[in-house]
Amino acid sequence: MKTVVVTGGNRGIGRAVARELITRGCRVVLHARDRARGERALEELRGAGPGEVTLVTGDLSTKRGIRETADAILAACPRIDVLIHNAGLWPSERILNEDGLEMAFVVNHLAPFMLNHLLEARLVESRSRVVQVSAGLYVKGRPDLEKTPTGEDFQPLGTYPTTKLCNLLLVPRFAARWKERGPTILALHPGVIRTGLGDRKGMLGRLLRVVKRLWKSPEEGARPVVRLALDPALDGVTGRYYHLDVETELLPIARDEALAAKLWSQAEKLSEVLEAG
Repeated sequence: MKTVVVTGGNRGIGRAVARELITRGCRVVLHARDRARGERALEELRGAGPGEVTLVTGDLSTKRGIRETADAILAACPRIDVLIHNAGLWPSERILNEDGLEMAFVVNHLAPFMLNHLLEARLVESRSRVVQVSAGLYVKGRPDLEKTPTGEDFQPLGTYPTTKLCNLLLVPRFAARWKERGPTILALHPGVIRTGLGDRKGMLGRLLRVVKRLWKSPEEGARPVVRLALDPALDGVTGRYYHLDVETELLPIARDEALAAKLWSQAEKLSEVLEAG
C-alpha cells in the first residue's frame, strides 16, 4: 500500500485527490491547517475505498508551523511514496506572519521548499515522488527578491502568480539535487478549478462565484494530480512540468537559472534550513 502525503487535503482539489487515492488503495496522510476542519474531512473520506486515511495538522504559513508539520508527517510516515504539495493561498490583502513574511510567499513558495528539505532523508530512503501543484498563472509572476518576501510589492491579483512562479523556478533545482539520490519531482497546472481559492467578499466575490460555475470541478482537477502521483510510466521522470496530462515546456520566465539560484539561496537563508550536502 503506497503512502501519499497531501498538503491542504481537507478541501478543494486536495480533498478530491485524497478521495481518488483512497479509492485506488493508497494510505493517504491528509494534512490540514485546522484540526476541526481536518477531522470533518477525515470523516467524509473514511470508507471512500479500500485505502486508508490519517490526519496530520500544521500551519504552513509560518516557519515554526512548517517545522511542526514536517515533524508530524515524519511521525505518521515510516515511508513516503509520494508527497503532494497542494496547499495554496491567494490572499486579498497583505498580511505578514509572525516571521515578518507575507503569507502567500510562505505558503506557496517557502513551505514546499522547507518541507522538501525537512523530509529529505525520508524522501531519499523511500525514493519518493514529489508532485508540486502549480498554476498556469505563473506566466504573470514578477518576483522581486527584495520586496516579494515581505509583500512590499503585494497586489491582490499579482502576488499569487508571483509566489507560484518562485516555487516553480526551484523545481529543476530539486530535480538536479536528487538526481542520483532517488527522489523525483514533477509539477503541473491542474486546470482552472472551482474551489475556494481566491474567494473574495462583496460584489467582486458574488461575481466570482457566478464565473466559477463555468470552471471545472475539484474532481476533474484531481485527475492529472493523481496521474502524476501514481503513473508507473513516470518512474524516474523528474524536473518536468505538465499542463493537465500533457508535458509542456516552461516559458522562459520560469527557466531563468540566475533568478532560480538567487531564490534558492534566499529561501535557504529565510528558512534557516541547513544544506544536507
